[in-house]
Amino acid sequence: MNSVQTRSAERALSGGTWLIVCGAMLYSILTVTPLMAKHTADEWAWTAPILPLVVDAAVVIVVKLDDVLARLGGHGGKWPVALRWMTGLMTWALNIADSALKKDLVGVAVHSVAPLLLIVTAETSLAYRRALAAAQAALKAEQRAEREQREQAAREREQRARAEAREEREHAAQLAREQREHEAHLLREQTDREERQRREEREARERAEAAEREARERREREREQREHERLRREQQARERAQAEQCERATAAERERRERDEQAARERAELLNRGPASSKLPEDEARRIVAAASSAGLSVRQAAELCGWSVGWVSSRYAEQREPDAGRRVELAIASN
Repeated sequence: MNSVQTRSAERALSGGTWLIVCGAMLYSILTVTPLMAKHTADEWAWTAPILPLVVDAAVVIVVKLDDVLARLGGHGGKWPVALRWMTGLMTWALNIADSALKKDLVGVAVHSVAPLLLIVTAETSLAYRRALAAAQAALKAEQRAEREQREQAAREREQRARAEAREEREHAAQLAREQREHEAHLLREQTDREERQRREEREARERAEAAEREARERREREREQREHERLRREQQARERAQAEQCERATAAERERRERDEQAARERAELLNRGPASSKLPEDEARRIVAAASSAGLSVRQAAELCGWSVGWVSSRYAEQREPDAGRRVELAIASN
């Protein structure tokens, strides 16, 4: 029997075993559930399928673990055997209990088929699996021995081939060594000639590189001088530009201060006139209001200075609080 046949038989055994186990479980649950329902309180009748399900679950565990142990070539000892027979006898007892209580021998015989078949199948499948595991181990041992024999024969052939190849290599190496010695003598002579030629070329190249290096250094010095001169001119130009910028900024600041002083004098002149005896022209009144707003005078004081109404002055103060209107009034005061 080869490995393919062994695996095929193992698959058939496993499939048949699980088919019988599943059928026996289903039959047992359907048979035992009515019995458990009769002997259970009405409010707990829904628990009737639990007991046959638990017993059959133990059967499944036993069958599965026996399968694994048989594949590995192990043995679980006495307790797996006790559990296997105990679960089988429990299943058999639960299945025939109803018929036995009714003294129905035919019912006992009929309901004994599935449990007994399950017990015998579990024991038989375990024996088959152990036999198949032993057969597979023997087959693997035989295959291993054949493989080792082939490997030993291959190693011997390889050793003979290596010995022959070593002798050929030694002979070829002797010839090659003599050839190399002759070629090495010729090569040394050629190397000496080439070395003298390379030395002469290197000396000429060094002289040329020295001349080129001197020229490059001279050009670099000239470039640095030109760069230094350019940087010096740029620095002078920047300094002149900064000086001119400072002069322009100083002149602008001086002009701004002069404008501010002129505007302050004009505001002072406008505010120092005193209360107006009559209503002044609107342009002049606007300048007075702008000066009064800048000086922080009240609306009433500004109205007294220009002779206009408090409402009109309040409107001008509101315009003064707007940035665009304020700038227009200041320009008007400065222009006058």
